[in-house]
Amino acid sequence: MSPPVDPVVPSKGFPEKADVVVVGGGIIGASAAYELAKRGLQVALCEKGRIGAEQSSRNWGYCRQQGRDPAELPLIVESLRIWRSLEAEIGDSVGFHQGGVLYLARDETEVARWEDWLEHARTHQLDTRLLSSRDVDGLVPGGSRSWPGGLWTPSDGRAEPAMAAPAIARAAMRAGASLHVECAVRGIETSAGRVSGVVTERGRIATDAVLCAGGAWSSLFCRRHGISLPQLMIRASVMRTGPGPAITEGGVSTPDFSIRRRQDGGYTIAHGGSGRFDITPDAFRWLFRFWHSYRAESENMKIRFGARFFHELFRSTDWSLDEVSPFEQCRVWDPAPDPAVLERARQKLADAWPILADLRVAEQWAGMIDVTPDAVPVISSVDALPGLFLATGFSGHGFGIGPGAGRLAAELVSGDRPSVDPTPFRFARLADGSSLRPGVEL
Repeated sequence: MSPPVDPVVPSKGFPEKADVVVVGGGIIGASAAYELAKRGLQVALCEKGRIGAEQSSRNWGYCRQQGRDPAELPLIVESLRIWRSLEAEIGDSVGFHQGGVLYLARDETEVARWEDWLEHARTHQLDTRLLSSRDVDGLVPGGSRSWPGGLWTPSDGRAEPAMAAPAIARAAMRAGASLHVECAVRGIETSAGRVSGVVTERGRIATDAVLCAGGAWSSLFCRRHGISLPQLMIRASVMRTGPGPAITEGGVSTPDFSIRRRQDGGYTIAHGGSGRFDITPDAFRWLFRFWHSYRAESENMKIRFGARFFHELFRSTDWSLDEVSPFEQCRVWDPAPDPAVLERARQKLADAWPILADLRVAEQWAGMIDVTPDAVPVISSVDALPGLFLATGFSGHGFGIGPGAGRLAAELVSGDRPSVDPTPFRFARLADGSSLRPGVEL
């Protein structure tokens, strides 16, 4: 079941031209459209379904610096700066609250890994620190067990996924962007080897620049234009509860469950170490690029071979721009959650904090996480097609990093000086022989 997402009233007209067309109305696309419009560019944001209806509203809602791959740390630091002032800037609520994020250790080996990661935190002047077992009890009281230690970042925060992307999209419209929902971009037109326009299901928009922020759909969109974007999908399940006692005002993650306090007084609950991977033709196409990722995560993945393999095997990847595209055939990807995984997470939470044993389950859902081989996003131009830019492959880290990623993408498209070094996010790394081993994400 899809979680409810705040509605956005789209623009009434349809543009014949734009300086930039943003493909995808999740938090990355909405943030980029907002930043581009603030720069005075004529922006058209096209979303095949509804704003924020896929993974941007289905994630945990963490806005965390803690535990990030070092490549992402400068970008998430920038993103937290944006989150802190975003509501005042746009005059709309995104549900942001700086309540901290706490990781709890299974054993001393995990604590030792955190000690190593603290070197990265110090480099970026984060307020992350290790907690003793006694410190954990004082910070999150009422637990029934003792934890070997914790990793705590007070400056981390949370926001409401169902609110954030729509609020930012509305801000983009107020800044001058046009917004079009149920308006799939079927593909790109070129002239003299570079972008000259897009064809949508409603008609053509002339443009010199396209930013693809299509999440799990980006690889298929790129393949239509002869661009190989190695990207696979993981199905992740989440639940929300009714109101309950506040053991934290932020997020708590353990080896068996992760929770995030919600603005409505309930909790978002998930099992961060468990996901489902459906074997698809892409799994074989990019087997060697994802090999290190598979070896690192194989114990946590449920691997399934089923109907999706054959659906994607026979799906067209070279459709005509005057025919219905795959993006119109699936407006909102709404996969079924895994109730057994969620129930185990809920029960483990109840065992650890009995005060939360009576939480009422209000809703369950799943989302598709788009993953790159090194679990680092692509925010980059594409040399093979001048005028095309990508902001995708956020590998489950995209919500918290979204405002900063949108700003960086806008800077690259507009030619402005980047707020952070874009080198770690370059598209070329996926094919130029760079190491694609996942980093030290905790």
